[in-house]
Amino acid sequence: MKTNHLSLKNTIYIGLLLFGVFFGAGNVIFPISLGQQSGNLLPLSTAGFLVTSVGFSLLGVLSVNFIKENSVFEIANKVSKPYAYVFTILIFLILGPLFITPRLATTSFDVGIQPLISAGSEKWVLAIFSILFFTLTFVLTLKPAKLMTYVGKYLTPLFLILMGILILFAFMNPMGDLNHTAQPAYQSHTFFTGFLQGYNTMDALGAQLMAFIVIDAIKELGITDSKQIAKELTKSSVIFIILMSVIYILLALMGGLSLGQLAPASNGGIALAQIATHYFGKLGNVLLAAIIIVACLKTAIGLITAFGETMNNLFPKVSYRTFVIIACIAPALFANIGLTNIISYSVPVLMFMFPLALVLIIVALLTPLVGDHNILYQTTTLFVLIPAIMDGLNNLPQFLANETITRIIESYHALIPFSSIGLGWVIPAVVGYIIGMILLKLNPTKKSKA
Repeated sequence: MKTNHLSLKNTIYIGLLLFGVFFGAGNVIFPISLGQQSGNLLPLSTAGFLVTSVGFSLLGVLSVNFIKENSVFEIANKVSKPYAYVFTILIFLILGPLFITPRLATTSFDVGIQPLISAGSEKWVLAIFSILFFTLTFVLTLKPAKLMTYVGKYLTPLFLILMGILILFAFMNPMGDLNHTAQPAYQSHTFFTGFLQGYNTMDALGAQLMAFIVIDAIKELGITDSKQIAKELTKSSVIFIILMSVIYILLALMGGLSLGQLAPASNGGIALAQIATHYFGKLGNVLLAAIIIVACLKTAIGLITAFGETMNNLFPKVSYRTFVIIACIAPALFANIGLTNIISYSVPVLMFMFPLALVLIIVALLTPLVGDHNILYQTTTLFVLIPAIMDGLNNLPQFLANETITRIIESYHALIPFSSIGLGWVIPAVVGYIIGMILLKLNPTKKSKA
C-alpha cells in the first residue's frame, strides 16, 4: 500500500536496519583495539576513526540521494562500462565471499566460541560452526524482502541490548583510567592513525550498496516517490550515525580503560573476550558469544543479500538463489584459513579499492553544485587509480613483496604528499576533478545523458 511518509515506528526500523547491515565483526573489535593502542591520546584517535568509519559511510549512503542511478554498477558505469563490471565484481567479492563474509564467521568463532571449547578442538569446531553460520545465513537471505524484519526488528535490538549490558558494567566498575602511554604510531600521527584504522571496518566500501538495500526496504513500506525516499533515507541516517558514533566511542573507551588491569591484546577480539571474562567470568564468554554472533549474522545477511541481488542483475541468466548459495559456500570454506590470514590478505585489496570507492561517493555528493557529468567521474578515477595501486602494493603480505616493489613504493612516498600515511590519493583526486571541470568548460557536451 502506498503512503506519503513513514511512521515514526518504521523510520526507527529503517534506521536500525541501516545500522544493522553495517555493524558487524570489525565494528566491534577495531574500536576496542584502537582504545588500547592510543591510550591517553584516545579522543583524537577516535575522532580520526569516526571520520572514516562513520563519516565516509554516511556520505556514501547520502550520496545516492543526489544521483539517478539505482545501483553501484550504474554509478561506476559513469567511468566506463568495463570499469563498472570490474569495480562492481571486485567490491562484491571483497564484501561477499572472499574477505568480509568469511571474516564475520571467523570473528564470531574466535571471539565468541573458541573461549568456550577445549584446546586442540579448534579446527573441527570452526569447520562445523562455519557450516552452521552460513546455513542459517542462507535461510534468512532467501527472502530479501524480509530483511527489515530479520535485521531491523529483531537482530539489531537484540545486539544493542546484549552489548549494552557489557558496556554498562564496564563503566559502572571501570578497570582504570586513560592515563596510559600510546603506541608509537599513535604518538606520531594520532588522528591519521585512527583515520586509517577506520578503513578496516570496510564500511565505506559498501556504503552505497547498503543504501540501495535500505531503499528497497523503504519501497516495501509503500514509499515510491524518489524525493520522499531520499527524505526517509536521510531521516533514518540520523539514527544510524548516532548509534554508530556512540557505540564506537563507548567501545574505544572500554578498550582504553581496560589497560588498568589488562595488557594490550594482539587484536580487539582477544581484548573484548578478556574484558567480558573480567566482568562476568564464564558467563561473560556466553554473553560475548551472543553479542558477536548476532552482530556478525545480521551483517552477513545484508552482505549476501546484496551480493545475490547485484550479481543476478549483472548476470540475469544465473538466479539470485544460485549466487546466494555460492556466497554462502565459499566463505564457509575460506573461514577455515583463520582470521589472521583473512585480515592479512584483505588489506592490500582494501587499500586499493577504498580510494576508488571514495571518489565515486565524493563526485556524487558534488552533483548538486556542478551537475551530473561523466567526465568528472572519469578524470577523478583516472588520477586516483595509480595511487590506489601503490597503496595496495605497499600493503602486500611480506611473502609477496620484493626489492623492486619496495623501491617503487619508496619513490612514490617521496613524490606524492601524504602517501606515507595512506592518503596519497587525495591530491591526485583533487587534480583529476579540476581537470575534469576544465574539460567540461572546454567541451560542455561531455555530460551524462539524463
